[in-house]
Amino acid sequence: MKVLVIGQGGREHALVWKLKQSPKVTEVYCAPGNAGTALDGRNVDIASTDIGALVRFAQNEEIGLTVVGPEAPLVAGVVDAFQKAGLTVFGPSKAAAQLEGSKIFCKDILRKANVPTAEAWAFSSADEAIRFLRDREESPFVIKADGLAAGKGVTVCANRDEALAAVRQAMTLKEFGVAGEKILIEETLIGEEVSILAIVDGRTIIPLEPAQDHKRAYDDDLGPNTGGMGAYTPASFATPELMATVIEKILIPTVHTMKKQGCEFRGILYAGIMLTTQGPKVLEYNVRMGDPETQPVLMRLKTDLFEILLAAAEGRLKDFDAIEWDDRTAVCVVMAAQGYPNKYPKGQVIRGLDAAAPLADVKVFHAGTDQMGSDIVTNGGRVLGVTALGDDVADAKRKAYEAVKLIRWEGGWCRKDISDKARLGDLIRHGGMKPKGIPGEDTPASESVAADETPSE
Repeated sequence: MKVLVIGQGGREHALVWKLKQSPKVTEVYCAPGNAGTALDGRNVDIASTDIGALVRFAQNEEIGLTVVGPEAPLVAGVVDAFQKAGLTVFGPSKAAAQLEGSKIFCKDILRKANVPTAEAWAFSSADEAIRFLRDREESPFVIKADGLAAGKGVTVCANRDEALAAVRQAMTLKEFGVAGEKILIEETLIGEEVSILAIVDGRTIIPLEPAQDHKRAYDDDLGPNTGGMGAYTPASFATPELMATVIEKILIPTVHTMKKQGCEFRGILYAGIMLTTQGPKVLEYNVRMGDPETQPVLMRLKTDLFEILLAAAEGRLKDFDAIEWDDRTAVCVVMAAQGYPNKYPKGQVIRGLDAAAPLADVKVFHAGTDQMGSDIVTNGGRVLGVTALGDDVADAKRKAYEAVKLIRWEGGWCRKDISDKARLGDLIRHGGMKPKGIPGEDTPASESVAADETPSE
């Protein structure tokens, strides 16, 4: 069967690479792709938001499954268009994608589902938001642009002055465009952050292995927020007990509430979770696989990804067997262009990719790259995701940075501490990661989670 992956980042390269490994897949296309997806699949010169052209291509090539990588085409309704054309596609509808497309919509769903999250206030006027902050006691806040801002619309503010500046940045200076026309002001949550990705077909939830992202640009979690500077999996503090709580108190109620609101969720439900002293709380939802979490997660996945995603697209997850994982740890280090996450140059020639390619247990995933003649050049802020498998966190980190040292271009840089937040004791493994079903159902621990009935209170 032919498969189409929509997108052009590191996540999409990882998807193309893993899908191509399925014996049931004859060809993997990527639209528009990058220099890495061209190596592992076939690029198609169609923008990820050119929905009409994507549908026509899928029809003409008789694509059996389309997998949507980034959030922008999902929010624009690409899944609805494919389904209307009778094409099989994995991802949420336009209505369901608002869970990521609008921070205010997401917060409303969390409240209706009684899911623990930060207290928040929505504003459509800069003057009202500024007046609110000036009337509050001095405290840290998080300012979030309501719409899509390429991972850069969230500002963690230590005090009122920083919060006021963030409001002006979004609403007065309009640095995030229409995404900042409305904002959320949230209380700041303190704790360890973990990424929980789950495959959902509207009725059944299959969690993937938990990962931890590194959002801040610089070592020791300093600097501005980015789209993610690296990740590792498994996150050892995401114990089976914690995962059971997240599934029962967060994922199931969210999927059930989305269905009640008339926007049944199918696709990847990505929960950014903060582990606070009061328990796990949702920071945000994404409606697609995370980047860079996808890279290390798929490095460890042993089950056929094509079969999983096709089953989800066809509503057959309840019949799917347990997912099998490599017991080792995976670490992904993002190599970025000089100046990222602000302005950065493009067209820098990348050296050393051939030297890194033969390293055992290492895969260099391309994100912001392009082919220019015989050279591979930079074409984005986050350029590469150097990912390695190791017997433990330290081993995986060592292998990843060994590969990083072989790759260079003018101004290229990375964080040096990716995965250091991991607990270096015995990492807890979650073989299968298919926990108990809805309370009251007779579902063994190895089964997937049903989400089509009201969860117990």
